[in-house]
Amino acid sequence: VQLQASGGGLVQAGDSLRLSCAASGGRTFSQYVLGWFRQFPGKKHEFIGYVTWNGHTTHYADFVRGRFTISRDNSKNTAYLQMNNLKPEDTAVYYCAADPSIRTSSAYAHWGQGTQVTVSS
Repeated sequence: VQLQASGGGLVQAGDSLRLSCAASGGRTFSQYVLGWFRQFPGKKHEFIGYVTWNGHTTHYADFVRGRFTISRDNSKNTAYLQMNNLKPEDTAVYYCAADPSIRTSSAYAHWGQGTQVTVSS
């Protein structure tokens, strides 16, 4: 499956942003768990959370603390990362990833190209 992340940009602290992850090819979209990660310069991918195949279950890293919400629309082959109350420390490249299994590590089979999010103070 090919993944295309979009929606990043430059925002101010306290703003909201919604990232999208559009999928094409591969298995039926609903056969994949969709995960979101971010990467700071020189660091490994940091797990943000995932949404399961039918969208009924989500799981988040502790740092999210209710600010981020992951969802998906299987009819549009798209997953979303809604980010609220953004902080300068959220500045990173954000990636979506897909795997047939639930994973909280970066061992997802398929990755998108990443979208830059920059939060100014």
